[in-house]
Amino acid sequence: MSKLELRELGNTGLKLSCVGFGASPLGNVFGTVSEEEANASVREAFRLGINFFDTSPYYGGTLSEKALGKALKALGVPRDNYIVSTKCGRYAEGFDFSADRVTKSIDESLARLQLDYVDILQCHDIEFGSLDQVVNETIPALQKLKEAGKIRFIGITGLPLGVFTYVLDRVPPGAVDVILSYCHHCINDSTLEDLLPYLKSKGVGIISASPLSMGLLTESGPPHWHPASPELKSACQAAAAYCKEKGKNISKLAMQYSLSNKDVSSVLVGMNSVRQVEENVAAAMELATAGKDEETLLEVEAILKPVKNQTWPSGIQQK
Repeated sequence: MSKLELRELGNTGLKLSCVGFGASPLGNVFGTVSEEEANASVREAFRLGINFFDTSPYYGGTLSEKALGKALKALGVPRDNYIVSTKCGRYAEGFDFSADRVTKSIDESLARLQLDYVDILQCHDIEFGSLDQVVNETIPALQKLKEAGKIRFIGITGLPLGVFTYVLDRVPPGAVDVILSYCHHCINDSTLEDLLPYLKSKGVGIISASPLSMGLLTESGPPHWHPASPELKSACQAAAAYCKEKGKNISKLAMQYSLSNKDVSSVLVGMNSVRQVEENVAAAMELATAGKDEETLLEVEAILKPVKNQTWPSGIQQK
């Protein structure tokens, strides 16, 4: 069986599977996931060639980290066979990017994940903190954790793309290894592409999350709390209906759209069942062998053109 494509992550030397396993659903964020389901999903992902697993203490108030830790342990494979990223600075009780809190945070995360180190530790949703604190306090604290061997690489995540340039322009070269952007490399919003040359010039690895735009590009539609405007929601609904009518699936199209840019090392998508894992991997394998459905993609892009690159402000809580 051919395996998923691996892509280099910036200057880290890591090679990530082009599809990454987003473990937030294992924290029961989108409905209850049993331990059996969580373990089976991770096992199937690993079997099909996914080697990158991403979580955060914020997801499900630490539940996601615990579930992922158990599932990875149950694989019974050498630690260097998979790449784990978790986050710091955002918790169920709020945001805290202080050096003290993020230093304690990694020890808590490692205990929950049952690991000696994580490959990537990312400052989580930095637009909610002080960006100057992230530059002057958080990242230097993470560099000490790197020296201590608790983390291998440092990342930052956020919704507004401006936070990445703000931080990267102010930290020493090589201080930040990775950025994780979400909802900006989708059929309805491709603004991350404008930033790719800049990020590559800084030697930063690029992970793009939420290729389905937090549920906009699905047949069932987004969750009730989704912050998109009514016109963006209805355009995406029309695009999904159009695909269904043609016997196509908008989610697969969206996944393949995001995967087709090789400058993005991994497309991170939340998964909570063996079926979801299989669908996402199948979309990637089909893209690799047959290419994407250009005709349907052009028609969907035409439907979404009036709302293209329309984003929403950060700050929406998922409850």
